[in-house]
Amino acid sequence: MTTTAVRGLRVAELAAAVGVRPDTVRYYERAGLLPPPHRTAAGYRQYAEAAVDRLRFIRGAQRLGLRLADIRTLLTVRDTGTCPCEPAEELLRRRLAEVDAQIAALTELRSQMAAMADALPAADCPPPSPGTWCPPVEGGDPRCSS
Repeated sequence: MTTTAVRGLRVAELAAAVGVRPDTVRYYERAGLLPPPHRTAAGYRQYAEAAVDRLRFIRGAQRLGLRLADIRTLLTVRDTGTCPCEPAEELLRRRLAEVDAQIAALTELRSQMAAMADALPAADCPPPSPGTWCPPVEGGDPRCSS
């Protein structure tokens, strides 16, 4: 039997096993994502080996863009022994809609930026008028607006 199996994992050991910083482990505990671990007489945290799987689940859900409140919900369902697939599907579908909206917004932003870049004059550009991207042009340049 290994020493960690007898005494549990300390914060730094758990963090190293999952590839996070010890502060992240403590934060997840404060946020209610990790149950409070057993404490030694000296006050050191001792996490069970199951905490490694739980942290990997949390990190994977974060990579998908789920919020900590959503992850907490999934963990609560998971802790009952029930498959969290149905709530996970609902959360992921909502997150997909958010990602689609972000993509649409970024596509529009890209289009606007490209139009601005196309509207910029050649290299012999004089200083622009205040509040515009373009230099003053007689009769006004319809591509340049403030």
